[in-house]
Amino acid sequence: MKQTVFVSNRLAVSVQRTPEGFSYVPSVGGLATGLSSVSTGDRPPLWVGWSGLADDDLTQAERKEISSTLRDQHSAVTVPISRDELELYYSGYCNDTIWPLFHYFPTFTEHRNETWEAYRAINQRFFEVLEQVVEDDAIVWVHDYQLLLLPGLIKRRFPRAEVGFFLHIPFPSYEVFRLLPAREAVLEGLLGADLVGFHTYDYARHFLSSVRRLLGFDHAMGVIKTETRAVKVDVFPMGIDWDRFESAGDLPKVKEVKATLDQEYAGQKLILSVDRLDYSKGIPTRIRSFRRLLERHSGYIGNVTLLIIVSPSRESVPRYMDLKREVDELVSDINGRYSTLDWTPIHYQYQTASFEELSAIYRRADMLLVTPLRDGMNLIAKEYLVARSDEQGVLVLSETAGAARELSEAILVNPSDLDGIADAIKDALELPRDEQQRNMAAIRRRLKRFTVQYWARDFLEKLQAVREVQALHRARPLDDAGIKAILKRWRDAKTILLLLDYDGTLMRFRSHPDKARPDDNLHSIVRDLNGLPGVHLVIASGRDRANLQEWFPDDSLALGAGHGAWIREPGREWHAAPVPNHDWKEMIRPIIQRTVDRTPGSALEEKDFSLAWHYRNAEPELANVRLSELRDALITLTGNLELSVLDGNRVLEIKPANIHKGRIVLHYFEQQDWDLVIAIGDDVTDEHMFQALPEERSISIKVGTGTTDAQYSIDTIEHVHELLTDLVRARSRS
Repeated sequence: MKQTVFVSNRLAVSVQRTPEGFSYVPSVGGLATGLSSVSTGDRPPLWVGWSGLADDDLTQAERKEISSTLRDQHSAVTVPISRDELELYYSGYCNDTIWPLFHYFPTFTEHRNETWEAYRAINQRFFEVLEQVVEDDAIVWVHDYQLLLLPGLIKRRFPRAEVGFFLHIPFPSYEVFRLLPAREAVLEGLLGADLVGFHTYDYARHFLSSVRRLLGFDHAMGVIKTETRAVKVDVFPMGIDWDRFESAGDLPKVKEVKATLDQEYAGQKLILSVDRLDYSKGIPTRIRSFRRLLERHSGYIGNVTLLIIVSPSRESVPRYMDLKREVDELVSDINGRYSTLDWTPIHYQYQTASFEELSAIYRRADMLLVTPLRDGMNLIAKEYLVARSDEQGVLVLSETAGAARELSEAILVNPSDLDGIADAIKDALELPRDEQQRNMAAIRRRLKRFTVQYWARDFLEKLQAVREVQALHRARPLDDAGIKAILKRWRDAKTILLLLDYDGTLMRFRSHPDKARPDDNLHSIVRDLNGLPGVHLVIASGRDRANLQEWFPDDSLALGAGHGAWIREPGREWHAAPVPNHDWKEMIRPIIQRTVDRTPGSALEEKDFSLAWHYRNAEPELANVRLSELRDALITLTGNLELSVLDGNRVLEIKPANIHKGRIVLHYFEQQDWDLVIAIGDDVTDEHMFQALPEERSISIKVGTGTTDAQYSIDTIEHVHELLTDLVRARSRS
């Protein structure tokens, strides 16, 4: 059974110092509950994270005691973090940089080099601890925004490990994410995972967009092809522990608190608001909306109470102190304005409620008001719905909470629309009981299926399935055994089609494309291959036909130019692919030319059927920025024009979608059945050629590393030349 390792900022066990010594209290949060349900056979999963105690507050003996107890009794390993590191890493980069930016508060975001360096250092420390305990082929699941760099560190050291990552907060749109100075490093860290999970499709879409725009990796059906392997991006909406919340009403403490609430709020409609103190939660607007309700509808005065429970958070941070002061003043103002001798409009608790207290309050509240400005999921909403086993109550939910994507039966609101929230509260208070029951029944059926246990199992099952996806896009290195097998098939076949790319396969890239002329050695190899009996050699290149005709004037050689736009059979004229028209060039040419003008060292190449932007000689960082801009502009413009945008090796090319190297393969298979087809190429334009090959009678070889549909990979052009020379010798002897 494979080793399973869960990694998060905090362990699933909270270590606390008491007068009697250290206590170890298992967490009952959603993450710990979900992961504890995962079956790992006879081997319990190992959990790696911070214990909750600053390392410099512990003696050496205490560290040893905690480490030993966690490992032996809780299958956990602690990562040491000092107080200063916590301030810079957690309070600094995690909560002052990533948290506000990912929640769409860029003006609250701080960018400080010292916090970034601390963040990198702690991610590295997590890896160093993992390195001591992780097996080569382990399943490692990393959690949340505190450890964005960790998947990349793990994958580089343990390439055989199955690495998953789940983000529990929103992933912002590209326009917001691009503001992060370390944006490329964060994306590269996340792409170390084999499976990257998010709560909603919006977050996944934003991530895929940022990867494409910043790193240049496109995706198909959520599978990103990086330079080394395929990475799957998928959606896993997190649920809650259904059994725990649904059955809590039977607990004596819950019954006791519920009876007290029934007495306290007798004859009242109770609106509940539960949140941690944070600017992303939209608490002030929520309170103002309740005030607006009372202003507009005086009949609710004395009959409706808003119970606000706010858990303390970061009380020493000025922004949070200001938020607390604003909430206090709003509550005081409304209570001072509307209170009567026997009724107070807002009951405000600035404290953390226990599970039993919350379970009782959920069961008494006629309505839950959840209006965060931005929230990754919001499990409070799901807890309320599951707790209402009587299928009564109404949820008013922000449309920008991740949970809104699942809970369409709730009343959804714009969290910034004060009047709209007030109207939604009124609608919720007046919703007929039979309609409440219908909505609740539908939601609860869904939540009963998609629990936190289901979420955890689903993610790990998908993580293991990613291996099959990656196998489809990974070539095995062409070693001596592979070469021997190819040579045998080569000797045994009577008719052979040999398809060879040019740039990057037969000849090295040059600073100027027109200087990549074939040398005498290459001419000799091509001449020998072309003269072999039963072998039909085709040089299939993206270059234009004039180049190829000049460099290979021997008309006994078959040529494919312009990625399949032109084909020249031995002894015949060039034959063009059917294309509708060239009108699109008039629209696209100025766009590429503007990019050339803004990118010194780049150039526009116009071919018969395509336009190409070459940036091999441009300054790399500037070229990457311009590449992202140009690719986005072209993809947007060509969505309905049956054109394709191809990333080659330091070139971006746009051409009709029906022109690609797969057309060359199809052309030759229309002529005859071949005993063997061998195709060798180096970049994305050659993938069409690999994909068009028949599985049983073909051999495909990619030059260099990277995800590919080829069967084999070969390291360098020199190795290609050696292989071709071996093929000549093997065929000459047979």
